[in-house]
Amino acid sequence: MVQHISSDIAVIGAGVVGLAIAESLVAEGLEVLLIDPNPPGSGASYGNAGTIADYAVLPVGTPAVLRNLPALLFNRNSPLAIRPGAFLSLAPWLARFARQSLPGAAARNGQAITALLSDARDLWHELAARIGGLDLIEQQGCLYLYETEKALRGAEADMAHRRSLGVEVELISSRDLAHLEPGLPDLPGAAFFPGASFLSDPGAMLHRLAQSALQYAGLLTAEVQTLTRQFDGIILDGVSADETSFRVHAKRVIIAAGAHSRPFAKMAGDDVPLDTERGYHLEWDMDQPRLNRPACPTARGFYLCPMTGRLRAAGTVELGGLTAPPSQHRLDRLLQGARAIFPDLPEPSAAWMGFRPSMPDSLPVIGPSTQGPEVIHAFGHGHIGLTLAPITARIVTDLVQGRPPERDIAAFRPGRF
Repeated sequence: MVQHISSDIAVIGAGVVGLAIAESLVAEGLEVLLIDPNPPGSGASYGNAGTIADYAVLPVGTPAVLRNLPALLFNRNSPLAIRPGAFLSLAPWLARFARQSLPGAAARNGQAITALLSDARDLWHELAARIGGLDLIEQQGCLYLYETEKALRGAEADMAHRRSLGVEVELISSRDLAHLEPGLPDLPGAAFFPGASFLSDPGAMLHRLAQSALQYAGLLTAEVQTLTRQFDGIILDGVSADETSFRVHAKRVIIAAGAHSRPFAKMAGDDVPLDTERGYHLEWDMDQPRLNRPACPTARGFYLCPMTGRLRAAGTVELGGLTAPPSQHRLDRLLQGARAIFPDLPEPSAAWMGFRPSMPDSLPVIGPSTQGPEVIHAFGHGHIGLTLAPITARIVTDLVQGRPPERDIAAFRPGRF
């Protein structure tokens, strides 16, 4: 027996992007059905560093990364590495990534990210106010930590580039860093982004966002298996959590399934070069998490995040697909890096791995399918999915309502490759 459901709009994916889209659409009186096999907000949206990273204007692929790419990818201890055995399947993606790391492409990608990130902080505060989450936003800024004088000097050009793109940042001395973060060891200095905000509990914020959206949107806990176009909309077939087959008929479908989006995009007619970064975190339960703001030891590629009742170490990039189990080696490296900053940390209270969608140019895919506007793409946000959720929601809502988006989204079109 097949359960038949109809909705004006079906959103595939109930992570932070899908939830923000649903919240925005129902606010305009539209009928929305969210579909996800897992509880809302339980994937990468839950496990991230909690930073509203409007300062993250540079793509992952840059000329500097390109020069060091082989050493980075094939060093198991690198902040950017390939899971053993995954190189052949990743080769086409890596070739595109290398091309996007050339000077001209990297500069264009940085400009596109900068334009997309504008107003990210304000839009997050507006969203938090609507869903009763302002108490979960901290406005203490963010730090990039440098563990050697050479690294601190080398950061000058990077920060000058960010300033040229409108980012507010200052390089601070060891003394100033100690004033901001007396719990840190003696380090040469840091880059301080004073206007940055962060979430003290991403999971709690996602819970409030889900509660707000689901006051008016429907939720189907299920796995979509096929997406088919027909004359009067889109048909989604799949199996729900209780193993019941279902068929959803929707006038519009939004693909916002993060790292799981590529097959749906292909069914809609768009072959998008999306791959997967496996991100990790460790947590230590503690009443006072030792920091006042997120701090990233840049050479180690993760954030130390002060969250409610715990300290979280979140980050590193491991390219390697959706099926392999977590890498104990990556978790061990994360623990080693955290203890390089706080040597007395005990064994972690919790460990986690999640899947981050990764595009070769670090630009998300946002906009109508090349095969027709009945399908709208909203995925591939990489390291800044949390940051870009309200922005993406506004763009998608404008597209659904037939309004021109406030931002130029040509750089994010699904057919750009």
